[in-house]
Amino acid sequence: MTSLDDLPIRDDLRGQSPYGAPQKPVRIALNVNENTHPIPEVVVAHVTAAVEHALRTVNRYPDREFTTLREHLATYLGEGVEREQVWAANGSNEVIQQLLQAFGGPGRRVLGFPPTYSMHSIIASSTGTEWVTAERDDEFRLSPATAVAAVERLDPDIVFLCTPNNPTGTPIGLDTIEAVCAVARGIVIVDEAYAEFLPEGEPSALSLLPGRPRLVVSRTMSKAFAFAGARLGYLAADPAVVDALRLVRLPYHLSALTQAAAVAALQHAPLMLETVDAIRAQRDRLVVELAALGYAPHASGANFVLFGGVDDPQATFQYLLEHDILIRDIGLPGHLRVTAGTPEETTEFLEVLGRMNR
Repeated sequence: MTSLDDLPIRDDLRGQSPYGAPQKPVRIALNVNENTHPIPEVVVAHVTAAVEHALRTVNRYPDREFTTLREHLATYLGEGVEREQVWAANGSNEVIQQLLQAFGGPGRRVLGFPPTYSMHSIIASSTGTEWVTAERDDEFRLSPATAVAAVERLDPDIVFLCTPNNPTGTPIGLDTIEAVCAVARGIVIVDEAYAEFLPEGEPSALSLLPGRPRLVVSRTMSKAFAFAGARLGYLAADPAVVDALRLVRLPYHLSALTQAAAVAALQHAPLMLETVDAIRAQRDRLVVELAALGYAPHASGANFVLFGGVDDPQATFQYLLEHDILIRDIGLPGHLRVTAGTPEETTEFLEVLGRMNR
């Protein structure tokens, strides 16, 4: 049988592994930061009706500019964002891929601050963009001085700033983002996939967009909106950035069904986001109770908690899996990550983990 090594793939892809979050049939899945709360029935009914309506004309290509969807996304974002500043794709990963296709590529480099979202480096590799890294401050924070020093030293074409950061949950202050924008010669991408879980009133990088044509803020409907299976990611940026993405996107890349479903969900935004407070509560509960169990949880502004003090992460991961609970081993020594689920899911996770410690 032919193996991957036998195929004439690009040399820079040899020996690499694809994104590999475990997919296992378990009763309690707390490994990929999904919103584990079900979508309200009234929203299910509206989305179903919208998709059914779209099916009646599915023999035709969808709106290539997904105009209605962009209008609804701009309204949801607020901060003075206009439709012309919004772009969307099949998940924020595709948004990021299009950004690197447009602004990265061979001979260009993208800067990240690990530990951070693993897909940033994977997408960099897939687009032939050199991935370079710089260290964070203590407790995974990123100060303006540290970030600026890295940008000045490495001179990247693209900078990734993930806030709240995945997998650590650490927010990045607007002062750091402003400082990076002031010294970076290229594109600055602020990945705000978990922004809705920040404390109420916490400012978003969206507020920094005016006057910064090379700043991009990416978002997703996968997390707070509990819409992971629908695959809808989006960004806000200067309209010129949106024009650049039109050069690399595939024709009609967003299906009519995806557009219809996303618009219907956005029309119920307040209801869809009602679980955010409940998830924040379980996240904060995890921080307190993991510490009580003798672990070292890190403060988080997202819907998950990274906790250290794990003597044997793989053994702990396996023990939980044997009890039908799936969390995430991110490869950070002595650490594991757990999604904040429903109260019942959190309780069972903590109880099972507590029994392991006895």
